[in-house]
Amino acid sequence: MTTVTSPLAGRAVGLAAVPDPVFSGAMVGPGTAIDPVRRPTEAVAPVDGLVVSMHPHAFVVMDADGHGVLTHLGIDTVQLNGEGFELLVAKGDQVKRGQPVIKWNPADVEAKGKSPISPIVALEAPAEALSGVAESGDVALGGELFTWN
Repeated sequence: MTTVTSPLAGRAVGLAAVPDPVFSGAMVGPGTAIDPVRRPTEAVAPVDGLVVSMHPHAFVVMDADGHGVLTHLGIDTVQLNGEGFELLVAKGDQVKRGQPVIKWNPADVEAKGKSPISPIVALEAPAEALSGVAESGDVALGGELFTWN
């Protein structure tokens, strides 16, 4: 069982509210999304594990049970070509839950015409594998988002 915690402070909005059909349709996997506070911030690791994918706008941490958790900072942010994102770790690094991974500013993303809503997805998981999914309400940095059984 893996507890996935929030890499961002903000408001849980659920995947259905993500303005991208790939995420809102849970095609990447089940999970939730955070509408982050609009200030410079650091996205942190949602689980202990290995950074198996690292991009300026997104990262995947795989835990010891082989659960890969995707954190995608904003929608269509790949189009920003890394502008406004600072990587704090590298692919292949071991990270601890709560460890800063990427510095960014959701307000800057929004000012550039992109949604800062950030999906947090359980990769390659069936929807029934998740429980206690936060789909509304305020979420603190490090607050519990869902349990992956």
